[in-house]
Amino acid sequence: MNRKSLYLLAIFFLRVLPAAAQGPPRPSGVLDNPVAQLLLAIITGLLIAIAVLANAVIGAMDIYRERMKKGGGTAAMTTGIIITGLLLSNTGMAQDTQAPAAATATTISGLSLVPFCLLVSVIALELLVIFVLLWMLRHLVGIARKRKPKPLPVPGKPSISWWEKINSTRSVDAASEQEQDLGHDFDGIRELNNPTPPWWKWGFYFSIGFAVVYLWVYHVSHSAPLQLEELAIAEAKAEAARREYLANAANNIDENNVELLTDPADIAGGQQLYAANCTACHGAAGQGMVGPNLTDAYWLHGGKVNQVFRTIKYGVPEKGMKAWKDDFSPRQIAQLASFIKTLQGTNPPDAREPQGTME
Repeated sequence: MNRKSLYLLAIFFLRVLPAAAQGPPRPSGVLDNPVAQLLLAIITGLLIAIAVLANAVIGAMDIYRERMKKGGGTAAMTTGIIITGLLLSNTGMAQDTQAPAAATATTISGLSLVPFCLLVSVIALELLVIFVLLWMLRHLVGIARKRKPKPLPVPGKPSISWWEKINSTRSVDAASEQEQDLGHDFDGIRELNNPTPPWWKWGFYFSIGFAVVYLWVYHVSHSAPLQLEELAIAEAKAEAARREYLANAANNIDENNVELLTDPADIAGGQQLYAANCTACHGAAGQGMVGPNLTDAYWLHGGKVNQVFRTIKYGVPEKGMKAWKDDFSPRQIAQLASFIKTLQGTNPPDAREPQGTME
């Protein structure tokens, strides 16, 4: 290799490697993020790989120099280095100009979008540098892929189908079984040279990669909740939705859909409302005073819970009972009606005579 090629190669490494090694600016708190730590570890590992490959390329230059003495090729190598250097230089400049335009509002596992994009861009640039170094090393040492000669058809041997070609498998018959026998016999079961299909191998490799990512996301960086945590989050959301529904449903109660409440808290709430607003007319024990007796089986306006609810809500103006719909919420009227239903059969002393019809 002449001096011009060495000079161009040196320019290539001086323009590419410092840009990859410099990396993104370090915003405050970035190094504390587990995603940033993982990306920085990858960047460091790729830089080590670049250094090793660069050393190998420099060592391969001697081999290439000996080859160039025997034949041409300097111009082609020089052109390839120039084009590669220009491409990588433009790629680095494009990343520098586009990265600041990214939105900073989005975060990825707690890491803002700008540092994440910069770190990923550095990794992509390093991978491209590694690819170029491998390409240069391959051509410097003269490594060429040797194509396997196409096998000639054997008379009497079945041809390989397209499915067998895709899976790298082969049909085995009685004639070819002896050729594929590896000599391993386990209780009459012989091992043949018929490897696992590539799709199965790649599926296995993918499962290993998925396991590593899963372990990092769920057990190392805790970027996503585990199953029990997801259950707790779902239960909390369901409880909040239930409370919101009950709060809304409490204000949708009327005389058509009201039901008898049996919860002690509801009965206690109805008792407080009765003691504060109803004892002046119906007595403390519901025995009746100005108003009718509420403890017997006789009712002037109906004794079912929806009828008691309607009487409380709209009142009986002609007999002096006001409408309580503007004072109590629908839930409170339901609590009061349910408490009044608990007074039936208590038989307090000095109870007023029965009025109305028996229910």
